[in-house]
Amino acid sequence: QVHLVESGGGLVQPGGSVRLSCAASGRSLSLNTMGWYRQAPGKERELVASITPTRSTNYAASVKGRFTISRDNVENTLYLQMNSLKPDDTAVYYCNTKLWDGDYWGQGTQVTVSS
Repeated sequence: QVHLVESGGGLVQPGGSVRLSCAASGRSLSLNTMGWYRQAPGKERELVASITPTRSTNYAASVKGRFTISRDNVENTLYLQMNSLKPDDTAVYYCNTKLWDGDYWGQGTQVTVSS
């Protein structure tokens, strides 16, 4: 069993920055790919970024160059640095990892980009 808890969301102005964190507990995720997803009102959940155990990264085209995913395997924590935020980035952001017994999700953290 894995428990994921996101934090760091909030209200930010367009062009601003925010850093999300996802703390994992229950087991080490250092050997697992982890990812950030988001879901905006009325839209399907979409992959934002992912990072492998060797720190290879993948980004959605809409966030490439603006967001940076990283991980701290000692602290068992995943991060998402979000810069140059746009109103279209407004969504609930979820942390995810896939284990042998299925997908694990955090409860989500709301990011609202608005002036």
